Order: sequence, then C-alpha cells, then structure tokens
Amino acid sequence: MRKKYLIKKNSDYRKVYNCGISLASRYIVIFAFKNNLNIKRFGFSVSKKVGKAVKRNFIRRRFKEICRLKEQWFINGYDYIFIARKGIDVINYDSLMNSVKKLANRINKLMAGKLKI
Repeated sequence: MRKKYLIKKNSDYRKVYNCGISLASRYIVIFAFKNNLNIKRFGFSVSKKVGKAVKRNFIRRRFKEICRLKEQWFINGYDYIFIARKGIDVINYDSLMNSVKKLANRINKLMAGKLKI
C-alpha cells in the first residue's frame, strides 16, 4: 500500500474517531469519515491486548493487504480506520477478508444513506 493512502497524523485519527461513524463485527471495528480529498485513506490500530509486536504487525499487514487488493470495496473521499479486537489472531485470512467485506458494504450503505439526507 502506498504511503499517500495511509493516515499518519494523530489529528486525522481523532477527527475520524470523534466525527465519523463506526460499525463492528466480532473481531473488527471500522470507522469512516469524509476527508474532502479525492482519495481514500486507511488507518490501522491493533491494541497490545491482541499480542506482542510480531503478532500486531502481522495483523496490520493483513489489513493493509486486504485494503490494497480490494480497494474497490471502499469509496473515494473517505478515511477508514480499522481496529482489531482481541482474538483476531486466531481467525484465518479468508474469514478476515469476508468480515472486512461485510463491514465495508454495510458502512458504504450507511454513508450513502447519509449523503441522501
């Protein structure tokens, strides 16, 4: 994933957390917020409760790869933050991808509903 598609600043994370919408599944929480840019940006957060640094980085790399390969699941002009919940390390890649797909579809429908209002 290229650096221009990543959220780096703490202020950007805070804006998405405070003003955006969120949806959750058993192992993932996704926040989304309009960013007034023409690109989609992604942020990833994995707590120390999930595991040590090697495991956290492994999960973060999985998230990045899913977002890189399935970029069409996400709408341009939005920031997305993925938060991993405890226990995510036991699920396999395919079930993680399916979970992200379901959440992405739900959050896109929710955002489309907000745009019409």
